[in-house]
Formats: sequence, structure tokens, C-alpha cells
Amino acid sequence: MKVFLCLAFLLCLYLGSEAKVYTQCELYNIFQETGLAGYHGYSAANWICLAYYESGYNTEAVNNNGPSRDYGIFQINSRWWCNDGKTVGAEDACHISCQSLLNDDIYDDIECAKRVVRDPNGISAWVAWRNYCRGRDLSRFTAGC
Repeated sequence: MKVFLCLAFLLCLYLGSEAKVYTQCELYNIFQETGLAGYHGYSAANWICLAYYESGYNTEAVNNNGPSRDYGIFQINSRWWCNDGKTVGAEDACHISCQSLLNDDIYDDIECAKRVVRDPNGISAWVAWRNYCRGRDLSRFTAGC
């Protein structure tokens, strides 16, 4: 019986932490709800564009950048923002496990993104935003939402 209960518990944990690929409008609604839209002057379209080019809206995305890695929908870096237990000299400024950025609950990702954007580099901390979103017409990212 104990084995069955343990297996059931582990299954619930696994099912409760699955990755997800969001749609633009799902992100738009979540960003409005959490105050990320407009945070530090960056519209929802900026954040959706950033998430598109960083992860393709996939919460399970991980990118290896040599000594550090990027995690989740915003590709939060383990050198500065999250703790992956692997990156030497990591800062962990968001006080969050990088693994927690890889599930379908993006509310903790959003809180960390808010922390990143409060830094002097702002949203420019993300290379994808600088290369693909900055100064561009981003209306397609919120059209129909």
C-alpha cells in the first residue's frame, strides 16, 4: 500500500509540473494579470516577442551557453539569476532554482524576469530582445488578443 501511495504521489508531482508551449494570447493574458505588461515601461508585446525568440514559448527550453545555462520561457541565465547547482560563481539574484523555471507555472519566471528588468540593463539583458524586438513593430505579437 505504501508503495502505491508513493507512486501516486510521484505521479501527481510529475503531472503537476509538466512543461507547456504557450500561445501568444495565453501569455498576453498572463502578462496583463501579473503586471508584467507595462512593467518598467515594456509592453506585453515586448515580453511576448522576447519569449518567442528566447524559447518559442516553451517552458521546458534549456540552452547551454558554456559555463552557464539558460532556463525556461524567458531563458533565465544560471550565472546571474537562478541556481542550477552547476554554474561556478553563480549569483542567484532571483533566489530561485533553475529547475523551477521549466514547468508550466510561469509565475515564478515572471517574478524573476521583473527582477532582471530592474537591473541597469533592463530588458536589454536579453540578447534576443535586442536583436529581434527592440525598435520593431511588435503589434503582431498581440494581434487578436
